Amino acid sequence: MFAAADFLDLTHTQHTVLFPQDEPVWTALSRIESYLDFRLVREIRTQLPQGVYYSDDVFIDEGTVVEPNVVIKGPAWIGKNCQIRSGAYIRENVIVGDGVTLGNSCEFKNCIIFDGCEVPHFNYVGDSILGHKAHLGAGVILSNVRLDRKPVTVQAEDEAISSGLKKFGAIIGDHAEIGCNSVLNPGSIIGRRSVVYPLSSFSGVLPADRILKTRQSQSVIERLV
Repeated sequence: MFAAADFLDLTHTQHTVLFPQDEPVWTALSRIESYLDFRLVREIRTQLPQGVYYSDDVFIDEGTVVEPNVVIKGPAWIGKNCQIRSGAYIRENVIVGDGVTLGNSCEFKNCIIFDGCEVPHFNYVGDSILGHKAHLGAGVILSNVRLDRKPVTVQAEDEAISSGLKKFGAIIGDHAEIGCNSVLNPGSIIGRRSVVYPLSSFSGVLPADRILKTRQSQSVIERLV
């Protein structure tokens, strides 16, 4: 249940060792730190402009464009031909694939981002995995800690499954779309190609090829002056 291959195309990451076939997909989050400690190559293969801060434990592959005012606190592994826009904050244990957009005023920590993913504006991605060509609309937050600080559970159809993690945001399947200013609560799982409407607050598991619709009730009244 919840195998990585059910949500993620593992041909679109160089880091398949993080995803054993016999374990739930979210267990990869607990391996990122040790994996990078062992496998990370400390090398910058692209030109960095003035105003970029980066620590020693960083790998950035060729063709990636990093704009001024980006902060990269390693360990971090960033692939080829990415766009890292001004104000992005990458802090510790982040793995980024090829052709990824990391946008302005976005924060990333302890996460795995597959090839072609777009996280372009004002997003928080903590303790999460984003699949191939997944997209977060502006202002999407992947909340990663319960208010009571207890271990995060995954709410399956008929039971709550303990993840064993105190910090666990979301698993976003390949080609999934999360609408602007939505919040995915800790332990949320979004299936491949599914869509979450803007301004949604979601917990649980949304299967593949579904649309989560959020409707607002509005009224217009006369203003008395």
